[in-house]
Amino acid sequence: MNETTARNEEGKHGNGPLRRLSARLGALVLLAGCLAGAAVVVDFARFVLTLEGREPALSAKADGIVALTGGAERISDALALLSEGRAKRLLITGVNQATSDLAISQAEPRTRELLACCIEIDRNALNTVGNAMEAARWVEENRFTSIIVVTSSYHMPRSLMELRRVLPRTELIAYPVVSHGLNLDSWWRDVGTLRLLLVEYAKYNSALIRLRFDSPTADTVQAAL
Repeated sequence: MNETTARNEEGKHGNGPLRRLSARLGALVLLAGCLAGAAVVVDFARFVLTLEGREPALSAKADGIVALTGGAERISDALALLSEGRAKRLLITGVNQATSDLAISQAEPRTRELLACCIEIDRNALNTVGNAMEAARWVEENRFTSIIVVTSSYHMPRSLMELRRVLPRTELIAYPVVSHGLNLDSWWRDVGTLRLLLVEYAKYNSALIRLRFDSPTADTVQAAL
């Protein structure tokens, strides 16, 4: 065996343990990735199962009602609750700046007589965080101790989480609205429903991570009053 061949054989034997270690590490990384992916799938399924598939028969009463915009059904259901006497006042938060009170009353005839006495419109909130801040300001100004929260069922977990941060002492009563076209019974078969739920799941987890570093407090609301 010449000198060059000897060196090559020595290199092959010397690299053998490194190759085996690299293969094992690669397998461990692949296994960890599969386990993480499976955990996300299970957690997503758990998230979907917590969502209400049917609107509740609400019997409770509260001081106020907060409707987070994002669909006509939310406002319609909130108005129905107000008309039933479930609360004294209603805040509709997140209304587009260009939408006038007249346009709202024309879209919902029941609003006309209630706008003067019992309904307030918020046009400042641009997202769920803003909805929570405006709702908290309204609750503090009116000294309410309980509110009914009206929003879509898929949006309810994140909405309650944001509201609890700024209203830790207020009783929050959820009224999830089940939107037409949202197929929670077989969400895995409906591409539109699956896409919507995946987006909301991502937003929910993003908010969850952010709020872990932001303890529940009403100080930010008090400072804004």
